[in-house]
Amino acid sequence: MIFEVWAPKATAVEVDVMDGRRAMSPGEGGWWSADVAGAEHGTTYAFLVDGGGPYPDPRSRRQPEGVFGPSAVYEHDRFLWSDHDWKGRDLRGAVIYELHVGTFTPEGTFAAAVQKLEHLVELCVDFVELMPVAPVPGGRNWGYDGVDLYAVNETYGGPDGLKTFVDACHRAGIGVILDVVYNHLGPSGNFLRPFGPYFAGFEGSYWGEAVNLDGPGSDEVRRYLIGNAVQWLRDFHIDGLRLDAVHALHDKRAKHLLAELSEEVDALACFVGRPLSLIAESDLNDPRMVRPLETGGLGMTAQWDDDVHHALHCAVSGESHGYYQDFARLPALAKALASGVLHDGSYSSFRGRAHGRSYAGVPGHRLVACLQNHDQIGNRPQGDRLPIPALKLGAGLLLTSPFTPMLFMGEEWGARSPFLFFSDHVEPRLRETEAERREREFVGFWPAWDAPDPSQEETFLASKLDWSEVKEEAHWSLLCWYRDLIALRKALPELSDPRLDRVRVETDPHGAWLIMWRGSLAVLVNFAADSVTLPLAPGTIVLASDEPVTSDAEGVRLPGQSLLICRP
Repeated sequence: MIFEVWAPKATAVEVDVMDGRRAMSPGEGGWWSADVAGAEHGTTYAFLVDGGGPYPDPRSRRQPEGVFGPSAVYEHDRFLWSDHDWKGRDLRGAVIYELHVGTFTPEGTFAAAVQKLEHLVELCVDFVELMPVAPVPGGRNWGYDGVDLYAVNETYGGPDGLKTFVDACHRAGIGVILDVVYNHLGPSGNFLRPFGPYFAGFEGSYWGEAVNLDGPGSDEVRRYLIGNAVQWLRDFHIDGLRLDAVHALHDKRAKHLLAELSEEVDALACFVGRPLSLIAESDLNDPRMVRPLETGGLGMTAQWDDDVHHALHCAVSGESHGYYQDFARLPALAKALASGVLHDGSYSSFRGRAHGRSYAGVPGHRLVACLQNHDQIGNRPQGDRLPIPALKLGAGLLLTSPFTPMLFMGEEWGARSPFLFFSDHVEPRLRETEAERREREFVGFWPAWDAPDPSQEETFLASKLDWSEVKEEAHWSLLCWYRDLIALRKALPELSDPRLDRVRVETDPHGAWLIMWRGSLAVLVNFAADSVTLPLAPGTIVLASDEPVTSDAEGVRLPGQSLLICRP
């Protein structure tokens, strides 16, 4: 078997394998190689660079002993797939369900998550989006401290566990999106630096040093990241990638990394014969992100839409601090629902400057919107979720909107368990200062920061879903509401229509109610505590309502804090 590694500045590289160190031979482009007889699937190995190490393989496919241990040879072709009839999923018209493998079930494994797929099938979601699964230090983490980007967290079940999960999802008719992080690596167990110029030499964001995307040696660094993306889509049969915080990708090249990645993924989709999606998390409000490559865009299939989340959150929660301050009134929600964003070049008081550009002409399915996600819950000190009354109203608007809706695990039944920030760093320095670092990240956003210690195991355990809640009447009722809304979305073409110029929104000058028109359908929401009468024609057909409604000659009377979907 041939071992290879990129180490362009090294004068000597060795591979430690099968109880012995073997010198590797230099080749073109800074690559080193060694042919080791007898090495096979499961053989452990590590590299030494100029006498330093041993280090895991930067492209390690498996880390059986964790981020500080040796790598192991892993042969993708040994896994027996059963999804040969899977033709993929298009993001258009889809509903996404985001989950964290470690807290989705009591066991926190891929195998245990497979046992919950029937619940997701009955909910009628189209994609599961997994938070990052790369190896992390310790036994618990959100996943954004990942290292060894080509490997899979052994705590969850390793590479075979992920493949088994994807295979089961495909048999159930569900696509899989994987959250990947290319803007930084975790602070612990990251051994890329001895091998080559993987980093730019400056802090790229709050989370760590910028990856070298445009400096000397960056050609191979870009191939490292693009090769990683291709691996997930080709070898793990993943259907799409969610790219974390792409605004923190520091790339001044004429062809941005995202455009290059889009080209590669388009070519791969032609080869594998199924649609492959790239979803960017970006706070730039720049439509170039989702415009096609041939029109000068970056070619992303879709992007997360924070403006819609913020506007929905303010409307159902009443919060208006921090970045919520511009979204506190119903006209902000009306604009976000009809235009995709609030900040399209308008002034952002949170940033103290104008922000964004218009998304005119961009179809709504290219904007992934949510009422809750891991960030918007987990970045709250207590990791608290929205209560059931707020979820009813918010879900009614989200699932009838022109955007691609995304739910966060447990939202559909109003889970009471928080989703807190947690980690399990091995180094005492990182473990003891994690809470302090987390508090500094949100200085000025919260009036006070009172959060559990992220390093304590209890913080992680408190974040696990309690599936027994589903049996309680209030939670079961909400779950039925979510199921009905998704079924209605899939049954009525007006609700999945992505054309934003066909969305019309009316709001009450006093901030009590809102009407969103989707073609001939009307979605009426009363945010006030008291009932209101809205002037709709006699004979209005009620399609769905979270509370009983009545009508008379004056119109439809909507109870306080309720939502109605109807066809006047």
